[in-house]
Amino acid sequence: MEITNRLDLVVDGMDCVDCAHVLQKSLQRLDGVEDCSVNFASGRMQVIGTVLFEDVSKCVSGLGYGVADNVRSESNNSSSLLSKIFSKPRNKATIVGIAFIILAFLSEIAVPRITPVLFGLGFLAGLYFPSRTGWAALLSGRGLDMNVLMTLAAAGAYVTGQYAEAATVIVLFNLGESLEGFVLERSRESIRALMELSPLTAKLLSVCHDCEAHAGRLLPDGSSYYKYGPCPWCDSDIRIVNVDSLVIGDVIIVSEGERIPMDGVVTSGESSVNQAPITGESKLVYKSEEDHVYAGTVNGGGVLEVLVTSLAEDNTLSRMIHLVEEAKDQKPPIQRFLDKFATIYTPVVVGVALMIAVVPPLFFGAPFFNNSEGHGWLYRALTMLVIACPCALLISTPVTIISAITSAAKQGVLIKGGAFLEILGRVRVLAFDKTGTLTHGTPKLVSMTCVRSDCVSSTTEDLAYSCTYCKEMVSMAAAVEKSSNHPLAHAIVKHATDIGFANKLAREVKTLTGQGVQGLVNGRQIVVGSHDYFDNEVQHDIEFCKQVSVSEKSGCSVILVGENGHTMGYMAFMDPLRIDVPEALNSLDDSIMTVMLTGDNLSTANAIAESAAVSVVHANMLPADKLSIVGELGKKYGVVAMVGDGVNDAPALAVADVGIAMGGIGTAQALETADVALMRDQISMIPAIIRHSQWTLRTIRFNVALSLILKAAFMVIAIFGVATLWMAVLADVGATLFVTLNGMRMLTGRFLR
Repeated sequence: MEITNRLDLVVDGMDCVDCAHVLQKSLQRLDGVEDCSVNFASGRMQVIGTVLFEDVSKCVSGLGYGVADNVRSESNNSSSLLSKIFSKPRNKATIVGIAFIILAFLSEIAVPRITPVLFGLGFLAGLYFPSRTGWAALLSGRGLDMNVLMTLAAAGAYVTGQYAEAATVIVLFNLGESLEGFVLERSRESIRALMELSPLTAKLLSVCHDCEAHAGRLLPDGSSYYKYGPCPWCDSDIRIVNVDSLVIGDVIIVSEGERIPMDGVVTSGESSVNQAPITGESKLVYKSEEDHVYAGTVNGGGVLEVLVTSLAEDNTLSRMIHLVEEAKDQKPPIQRFLDKFATIYTPVVVGVALMIAVVPPLFFGAPFFNNSEGHGWLYRALTMLVIACPCALLISTPVTIISAITSAAKQGVLIKGGAFLEILGRVRVLAFDKTGTLTHGTPKLVSMTCVRSDCVSSTTEDLAYSCTYCKEMVSMAAAVEKSSNHPLAHAIVKHATDIGFANKLAREVKTLTGQGVQGLVNGRQIVVGSHDYFDNEVQHDIEFCKQVSVSEKSGCSVILVGENGHTMGYMAFMDPLRIDVPEALNSLDDSIMTVMLTGDNLSTANAIAESAAVSVVHANMLPADKLSIVGELGKKYGVVAMVGDGVNDAPALAVADVGIAMGGIGTAQALETADVALMRDQISMIPAIIRHSQWTLRTIRFNVALSLILKAAFMVIAIFGVATLWMAVLADVGATLFVTLNGMRMLTGRFLR
């Protein structure tokens, strides 16, 4: 029985989308291949079936591409530039063709009789791979790709006796393809560099378990006899193992200066860790026991013992790489349009070329072949075939998108596809959740007051000395809030624990959606809820209400506590605004409106919004309200981006045109639910990524416009007989190289730094 394998391979030399399509179709016809996918963007492909690597390599090499069966070995290849050039079959043929052409030009002086032969040999050397790849394109159903067009143009020139031009054109085309491939490889290497961040091996701390040699021996503390478990007498051993062999619960050692190989929790040691490979922020973060560390980050200080908490394929870095890989396959609308345009453009231009070759000679007596007066109409038609190649149009957008997504990932911003990158560049409304997004999401109790007439409002400094009834109120509130995940609930429980009043239990706890929570504590019905809820459901006097409003206007989030239908008092919490919020929001373009969506009351929301420089506030929002508001904003103003933590506001992120999640480094859910994930909690990255997206869109539009203008210009001069074949090839290759290099400028990420 044959075993089905999966080959993950790196393809070298793919320089256009057509190349990937032809390669995929050719491999799918191989015996034993069940499925094949080729990713032009990353230069990688996956082959599933019983086929051997050798057979795949032979097929790929036959089309003029290189192939390697190990991503890391390819990207880490330290061989010289010369050896890399000569390792590619198409490059070898190009060099041979150049050599024959040079000899042919030299022979015109010394031995002119052999000049046509040398040009012919150069022509054949240059023609081999384009003709073979073009034939494969025709067989695959791709139709008239650039290899077919260049083969026809060069062959036509050769048949009409333009030997020098035919050889020069086809070799120049190959040279241009090689240069484009070289440039694209530089782009792909920047993507593969992400994969190099995680070490291949780890130092596994091996502890002797269930030691037979010491079974039955009295334990060192004399409490009992050793039976099983970690042996207290055997020394621990450190082994170098492959990271793929590590399992959850293993303990690894990370020495100073080493990259951390796996996500985990520090069990021993302390150090400063550079998290820039994940977050893009070159700042050392202090780590000690119980702190989380992440694969790919660098241990800058002492030795750490780390308990592995995820498998190699599930760690934060692996998820990042997986998302970036997937993102490169997601075409933005502009790229889909250009792909469709190219399928129409090329046949139309070929049709025009055919008419140019036939109509003037047939109906107007114009010369078909070249003569002393100028280029014939066949030659002009062949020049049009070169102009019909849509390379610059098709390659500029994916290269620009890939470069933009890669540079963003290096700065800790994961964009899940070119479509979202394009949408970000057209954002008109930025909607923010408040808690955990504009604020730190860690509210602290700063004051509380009960309804007793002798109670003096407690402040931050004297909360521990609050009145007995206030402490009872905290205890009751903590009991019903213990099971809640709301940040304010955590703050209540923490304060109750700190003062030793978190000892009560609640039964029949029920969530009041968007309003609070209630439950039975010692037979008493306790309600913890918002000011609005108490206004409608629980009795409290006007003076007390005014006191609550004062706290709200100062920017505090206030919750009230009720017992058996009567108000006990209130607690005020302050969740500090992130320090970079005002500057970040003020730096946005005037055309972008900022909106805050919060469940807090209007007074608190307005106070926060004023400090944060948010222009529009929607308060007292239930989760369902946020969904409807985001939808309304989109209808009224255009493209809406929703910013949240990716956990509590996942529905609102999903309904927005683009959802942006903060703090992706700490939660897998943020990486999965949002369209864009920020690995560091900095609002300042949002204006940066919007500018980055706008820059990307401008670059794409410029590249497309340049390509179209250049082709239109050459069509005109080709029809008038001014353009030559080699001029058209140089223009096509030059334009393709220019738009490729221009798109690769996105790798600098100048707006993200």
